[in-house]
Amino acid sequence: MRKRPTIALLLTGLLAIALFAFGGPGLLEAITGSPTPAASSSAAPVPDAPGSAPGQGPESAAVPANPSGLPAIRESELPVEGRRTLTLIRNGGPYSYRQDNQTFGNFERILPRQASGYYREYTVPTPGESDRGARRIVTGAGGEKYYTQDHYDSFKFIAEGS
Repeated sequence: MRKRPTIALLLTGLLAIALFAFGGPGLLEAITGSPTPAASSSAAPVPDAPGSAPGQGPESAAVPANPSGLPAIRESELPVEGRRTLTLIRNGGPYSYRQDNQTFGNFERILPRQASGYYREYTVPTPGESDRGARRIVTGAGGEKYYTQDHYDSFKFIAEGS
């Protein structure tokens, strides 16, 4: 009977090690709601435009430099639906899907790590799809925007105004 407490302690320790090894700092952030030091980006944050909500600054605001190091795509190279979605984002909506303008968790960790709530996502409609499809635009609180055509498997930084 003395083995039960030892086994329970051993299993708890193994669970803690597995959570740390496979969950990483993002798991702790999800549980506590605050970022861990390792989850913060080492890049200098880009300040919000005064009085603007994330991803909704005025068109005349300066376009941020590519803080991610990801490949870039010119705004003019986006599909027409992507350019329409960018216009909706700039105008603050209205959006076609209730999931639009919601927090994007960056669980794939392809985009630069930021505090929870930093990124927001928007649907880029795909002609012929009966659902939202795979295409999205993700905006950062600093004004940067990213495009994914494969449902978060890869991202490109959107070079706006080009």
